[in-house]
Amino acid sequence: MLRPFRFRKFRVRFVLFIPALAVLGWVFLHREEISVKVLPTPSAVQGPGETGVWFSRPQEFDGRYLGGPDEALDLAIDQARCCVDAAVYDFDLLPVAQALLRASSRGVMVRIVTDSDNEHREAIGLLRGEGIPIVGDNRDGLMHDKFVVIDREDVWAGSMNLTANDAYRNDNNFLHLRSPGLAKIFTAEFGEMFIGKFFGTDSPRNEPSAASVDTGLGPVQALFAPEDQVARHVIELIHGAKKSIHFLAFSFTSSQIADALIERAAAGVTVSGVMETSQAKSNSGAQWNALRKGGVAAYLDANPRNMHHKVILIDGEIVITGSYNFTESAENKNDEDLLIIWNAGWAGIFEKEFSRIYDLAVQKSPGL
Repeated sequence: MLRPFRFRKFRVRFVLFIPALAVLGWVFLHREEISVKVLPTPSAVQGPGETGVWFSRPQEFDGRYLGGPDEALDLAIDQARCCVDAAVYDFDLLPVAQALLRASSRGVMVRIVTDSDNEHREAIGLLRGEGIPIVGDNRDGLMHDKFVVIDREDVWAGSMNLTANDAYRNDNNFLHLRSPGLAKIFTAEFGEMFIGKFFGTDSPRNEPSAASVDTGLGPVQALFAPEDQVARHVIELIHGAKKSIHFLAFSFTSSQIADALIERAAAGVTVSGVMETSQAKSNSGAQWNALRKGGVAAYLDANPRNMHHKVILIDGEIVITGSYNFTESAENKNDEDLLIIWNAGWAGIFEKEFSRIYDLAVQKSPGL
């Protein structure tokens, strides 16, 4: 059943134009990843103005790829007027690919940057076969960005890759911010990779570095690794925490960030978080044990797939999120993006997501 979806103050119906063979091929490709739980529910949580926050809902996934954060992006692409730039580490969502092809057929300029290790994906092949220009990083480090810029005014970013797993089976966030100033910063970063072929340590540092932009929500700062020394900014915010720090970490190997959290815990700040189980147990240098020993209430996640968030919430007022894992590779080697949002309303939205994941983690391992 087609469901009404409210976007930009108009009531529209979301329609997927996917050839039958593509649908069958996609379902066949992902048949082994389907499990039945309960019916999915819309995961959109609207923020102020022309903005939105979406969270995946893996605990509600019933095997039908419907109602996820990707549907909001599909609709936005269908309304694109001039251009869509997407820097995506991994991409297998055929409905998004179809939306990009529809945009291209309308004369919209569509450009893609991806990690070369994932250029074999069917969605990438479909776009390339129809003449959409795609640039891979062709290097050992990861092109790990996850952002889309539409019409040079809308930025979509967060922890979510454009994959079925990330939109429906892993825990993720996906943000929409309408701001020409912020879009200009992301477009410049995209151009460095797409046009200049600058990746990783070759990326030029932006000037002024890490400037904040007023998006209508309040100040929003965009940072890119490795050129912007992201860890330094994150640690400064952690050191400034007065009441609480809540974090969700897919991969966490940065001893500097861990030390900053431990220092705040020792100073009486409430510090708690959830780490992805597989990463905490297998990654060399993972900070799980150090955080626990340092007085941080850290738990392993309860999702049988991946808790893929990269989020830090400070004093119920600041949201830190993006593609940037709290790792040395993210800091020094990969191409990464991070948003810092000073807005208590959005912080409250993320706090609810944190509580959901934290409560499940505590229930799984109450004795930790």
